[in-house]
Amino acid sequence: MFLPTTKDEVIQRGWNQLDIILITGDTYIDSPHIGIAIIGNLLYKAGYKVGIIAQPLEDEIKRLGEPRLFWGVTAGSIDSMVANYTAIKKKRKQDDLTPAGKNDRRPDRASIYYTNLIKRHYKKTKPIVLGGIEASLRRIAHYDYWDDTIRRSILFDSKADILVYGMAEQTIINLAEYISKNKKIDDLRGICYISKKGREDYLPLPPFEKVRQDIQSFIDMFNIFYENNDPLTAKGLFQRHNDRYLIHNPPAFYPTQEQIDSFFELDYERDVHPFYKKQGYVRALDTIRFSITSHRGCYGECSFCSISIHQGRRVISRSIRSILKEVEEITHLKDFNGIISDVGGPTANMYGIDCQKKSIYGGCKGKCCLYPTICKKLNIDHHAQIKLLKKIRSLSGIKRVFVASGLRYDMILNDKKNGINYLHEIIQHHVSGQLKIAPEHTEGEVLSLIRKPSKEYLLEFKKHFDLLNKRLNKNQFLTYYFMSAHPGCEMSHMYKLKQALIRELKMIPEQVQIFTPLPSTYSSLMYYTERNPFTGEKIFVEKNLKKKQRQKDIIQKKNFN
Repeated sequence: MFLPTTKDEVIQRGWNQLDIILITGDTYIDSPHIGIAIIGNLLYKAGYKVGIIAQPLEDEIKRLGEPRLFWGVTAGSIDSMVANYTAIKKKRKQDDLTPAGKNDRRPDRASIYYTNLIKRHYKKTKPIVLGGIEASLRRIAHYDYWDDTIRRSILFDSKADILVYGMAEQTIINLAEYISKNKKIDDLRGICYISKKGREDYLPLPPFEKVRQDIQSFIDMFNIFYENNDPLTAKGLFQRHNDRYLIHNPPAFYPTQEQIDSFFELDYERDVHPFYKKQGYVRALDTIRFSITSHRGCYGECSFCSISIHQGRRVISRSIRSILKEVEEITHLKDFNGIISDVGGPTANMYGIDCQKKSIYGGCKGKCCLYPTICKKLNIDHHAQIKLLKKIRSLSGIKRVFVASGLRYDMILNDKKNGINYLHEIIQHHVSGQLKIAPEHTEGEVLSLIRKPSKEYLLEFKKHFDLLNKRLNKNQFLTYYFMSAHPGCEMSHMYKLKQALIRELKMIPEQVQIFTPLPSTYSSLMYYTERNPFTGEKIFVEKNLKKKQRQKDIIQKKNFN
């Protein structure tokens, strides 16, 4: 069921005033793949009157009036600066989450823009709560690539009242209850707020003014912040910004399997709201409408990736029962063609894999689950996903089930019991011609900074992939994602990468991405400081935009030998 987005829809429900109004930088797609839809439906299920305004410009912010409890603001599914600009800072012309695909509705720094828009039209309004990935990654002092400087917490720049970080389902339900009952939010997990003083029971981060001037202080700040993101071990943090303090409460606890199942079993339309649908086709719908999220979180902790900070370093998998229920619901959609386009998560083959130590004691300090080698305590077994995929493809109305999310090939090779069996299943039943993997590079100096496995794993995996394709009489290919201009990557590394592609992989990839420093990632820390944060050593960082493009062109253009 769609939530109201116009005043007429509010009246049709018999409501006089909404309790909560959610503002988003995406168009309104009611889907379990869209954060604002999950949050809105959860709040509605909890008994609140909720409305959504998507991509508002000026007076559109007033369309639903003023809420009784609070405004919820998100830039959308992507940080607005990433959505609006390429890695070489050119304006993007296309936005797949905007009707008709034209990038003309999402403002730069959307969280700040929408907060200011609310305050411009409602001088003394209800609390404004920031959420979503833009707020989550910018919740403390952070390096901003587009301004090329250290910016304050987005709470200060936006002048919002509260920030919820992470996936935030339980946090937002708790927050709504606290606000409705006028309870103090000081100790609510998963939020940040501004105070006139710090907290003696919390860890101090180096002040904003210091981290902006001193590189080592910025590194120290980030390390403390990163190490305090596990719900079981994290301590509260605070950071002085001039004469006020950012209070960063410990993270919300990970949802249980029962809870995450319930998030995906809400009443979703799996479509664009009619008010926005008439404005043009939304291309993102092609990707998400008939796809299934099987789990959240990632063990990888790749330096450039924001998943560890936003979704968490532990994988939480849905039950097979819940996933099958969702697939059955999809089969009843009138335009369903019998094909499930994806079953996966941040990394598809992490489904059903958990570390018992991490689930009880939290993440190991200073260690990664998969790098430099896979931890022996991470019991990697692909049996659960094999079982899941078999059950899905046996359902009535299902013709094909694809796994379009990327795979960690080092995990497949590490699984001596079911790894090759899993690859066999994938190749035989779940590849639509191309299987996605993301080596990112082939050269050890760069891979060590990215925190990805060595080239040897890639070559070993390709050998198994090719052999199984031949045995199964399939004509399928690997799709590789590579990255240029990551910190530590020089022109010479790109030439070596190209030689490896030609000689060992015998191909030139279509997907080469220029590195973008996302806020609050280790790679952005490297980019800004030009240091290896794990060793303190000086590293090369390409900051010239033309030379970044040239690194990419070495791989993709024929005239770069």
